[in-house]
Amino acid sequence: MRVIAGKARRLTLKSVPGFDTRPTVDRIKETIFNILNPYIPGSAFLDLFSGSGGIGIEALSRGARIAVFVDASSKAVNCIEENLAITKLTDDAVVLRKTAVSAIHELSLKNYHFDIVYMDPPYAKGLEEETLRALEESGIIDEDTLIVIEADKKNTLPFLDETSFSIVREKEYKNNKHYFLKLGKQEL
Repeated sequence: MRVIAGKARRLTLKSVPGFDTRPTVDRIKETIFNILNPYIPGSAFLDLFSGSGGIGIEALSRGARIAVFVDASSKAVNCIEENLAITKLTDDAVVLRKTAVSAIHELSLKNYHFDIVYMDPPYAKGLEEETLRALEESGIIDEDTLIVIEADKKNTLPFLDETSFSIVREKEYKNNKHYFLKLGKQEL
C-alpha cells in the first residue's frame, strides 16, 4: 500500500496488523481520487473508519488542508500515527480513537465543517445508517459536502429514502462499490 500522488507520492504505508481492516487497493484508490481530485485542494477531509489512514493521507498528499482520522481501534490509531509520521503529514491531521458516531458528535461540538467525508465501515454491520444519521444531525456537513461510502457490492443502502441524502453517483468494482452522496436532491 502506498501514496499514489501528491507531496507524499510513492511512500509506502504500513497496514494495521491482523485481519480486522480491508486496505483499499491502489487501483481502487486511484479511481476514487480521480473522481475526488477537483474537490481535494484546500478541503477539510473526514476519514471515518480510517484503518491505516491511507485514504485521508492520500487526500492530504493531494492538497487537502486538514484531514481528521477516526477509528475505534487502538491498533488502527497507532498505524495512522506511524503513517502520518512516515509521510510527514502529521501537522495537517487530527487522529481520534473513537467510534464514528461519538467522533461526529465531538467534531460538531468543536464546530468543525467538512467538504468531503469518506467512510469505509466494516461490511454487514449496518454502520452506514447510524453514521449517516449522525452526520445528518451534526452540523459538520452541508449541501456542498460530498460523502463517499465504500460498501459491499450487495449493499443497496435501503434506508437512504428515510434520510435527507441522495445518491449522486455510484462506482462499482468487482467486489465492492462507492456511493457518492449529498444532502438534498443534487447532482455531482
